[in-house]
Amino acid sequence: MFVIEEELKKLPAKPGVYLMHDEKDEIIYVGKAISLKNRVRQYFQSSRNKGVKIEQMVTHIRRFEYIVTDSELEALVLECNLIKEYRPKYNTMLVDDKTYPFIKVTVQEPFPRIMMVRRQAKDKAKYFGPFTSSQAVKDIIDMVRKLYRLRSCGRTLPRDIGKERPCLYYHIKQCDAPCQGYISSDQYRESIDEVVKFLSGHYDGILKELEEKMLEASEQMEFEKAIEYRELISSVKKISEKQKITDAGRPGEDRDVLAVAREEGDAVVQVFFIRGGRLIGRDHFYLRTDPDETKAEILASFIKQFYAGTPYIPRELLLPYELAEADLLTEWMTKRRGHKVTFTVPKKGEKEKLCELAQKNAAMVLAKDKERLIREAGRTTGAVRELEQIIGIAGIHRMEAFDISNTNGFASVGSMVVYEDGKPKRSNYRKFRIKGVEGADDYASMREVLTRRFQHGLKEKEEGKEFGGFTVFPDLILMDGGKGQVHIAEEVLDALHIQIPVCGMVKDDRHRTRGLYYRDEELPIRTDSEAFKLITRVQDEAHRFAIEFHRKLRGQGQVHSILDEIPGVGPKRRKDLMKHFQSLDAIRQADVEELKKLPTMNEKSAQDVYNFFH
Repeated sequence: MFVIEEELKKLPAKPGVYLMHDEKDEIIYVGKAISLKNRVRQYFQSSRNKGVKIEQMVTHIRRFEYIVTDSELEALVLECNLIKEYRPKYNTMLVDDKTYPFIKVTVQEPFPRIMMVRRQAKDKAKYFGPFTSSQAVKDIIDMVRKLYRLRSCGRTLPRDIGKERPCLYYHIKQCDAPCQGYISSDQYRESIDEVVKFLSGHYDGILKELEEKMLEASEQMEFEKAIEYRELISSVKKISEKQKITDAGRPGEDRDVLAVAREEGDAVVQVFFIRGGRLIGRDHFYLRTDPDETKAEILASFIKQFYAGTPYIPRELLLPYELAEADLLTEWMTKRRGHKVTFTVPKKGEKEKLCELAQKNAAMVLAKDKERLIREAGRTTGAVRELEQIIGIAGIHRMEAFDISNTNGFASVGSMVVYEDGKPKRSNYRKFRIKGVEGADDYASMREVLTRRFQHGLKEKEEGKEFGGFTVFPDLILMDGGKGQVHIAEEVLDALHIQIPVCGMVKDDRHRTRGLYYRDEELPIRTDSEAFKLITRVQDEAHRFAIEFHRKLRGQGQVHSILDEIPGVGPKRRKDLMKHFQSLDAIRQADVEELKKLPTMNEKSAQDVYNFFH
């Protein structure tokens, strides 16, 4: 038994990370400390003013664990990773989990390419970004390829020169076909150098060149070409206009400008991305906060989560406030970047104006989206609370739903979808290929899927895996069916000695959800309620995910009908059988006389089909 008072005495006076668990053994808070002994003890000292959120959290703590690290910096890195993995209830959490597109120019290749990526690899390519709009990146890449006639293929050059015919882009004059040797590496490199200049924000030379080409085409009465150049000029001007806010620092430097606006438990952080001295984009992020937290504390939490996941770290952050952990955070970001990172709190001048502009944007976004956030909460967490009231349980955070899909009883597959706080968590979705069931037996297939899912989870827990694919168990299991499916799930859980509530989604004659089956009782649910809409979304998502997996296997030629197993039955006979009898059950019940009446069947093939099923 875990006795908190006794365990507090065992805490070491060393840096590390601590994890607080509730009565369900879920991690509800992750923190770091220079001294674990001093920091963790503070939570249980009644004399301290902890704030409403922490006091509420402490009432739910049933045990804690800790991980000792060599330094406070190592503790910070581990804290960031654990928060991202477990998303604890009482930590200040980023609502969004975004990734941004970059433009990559493979300058290390003899004939470089330009492409969109979402991760920066440790190669010798040049990266530009991040950009906040993937569509804008696609537009830029498309324009640059047309303008400089760059290749878009994946051929390895110069090794593959002349091995294949030139593609369509050469014939429509959007590529100089280096794959045929029609342009030398040096000539192609000149175009790439211009592209790099363009992506670095040097537009004047390109605009001048395009205007000259447009006038020349016009003078030669090539009006279609002149219009094409005019449209390219318009695209370049649009891009330059989007980046017209220039940085007050030294030319070519990269920095992010951060500001925060908050109202009660909602907060928005606005980020301006400045690259090469130009504003290339901006974005905002929602955070779940505690009313007692200061804006500086919210900003520190955001920096930990956002820059732990983004592939690019700028040289400088412009901030509106001094941060208590500034030295530690800059040390961590410097280590991630590989070069020095600084935090600046400007008091006057252009930098201070940039911070003010970011602050106004954050406040505007929060005011504008307040109503949307309330509606979103109703659709997600509000719907979960309604569901809790209907079935009479509390504390639902994670739900898992399962579905089965097959083709005529052959090669069944299963799906598992996960919803947390009413939102899909797609990174936790799982697929199963049914291995031990023959034919269209949905109950047996579901038994296998559930058994494998929870056996995997138990094994990962025994092995001490913290981030396994099945480690986290749900608070509620939703079955796409009524009494039969629910009892299958309960039997699997009982056999594995696992206690998780199971709820069935009962359908009417039109295959629409009409109620919930829980503890041997059908519970009515209003079709206009948020809980009903959430259940429908979960049900549809489980069905979609299973069908997509099955369709993918079918497209790969890995799925076929059970009729393919019958000797002498090929595609034509199989098609005839299914067209005439409509189902496998009807084929199974047919006698030899009925079978041989089909145009493609004879006495022998009819007997083979009959013998296969009997």
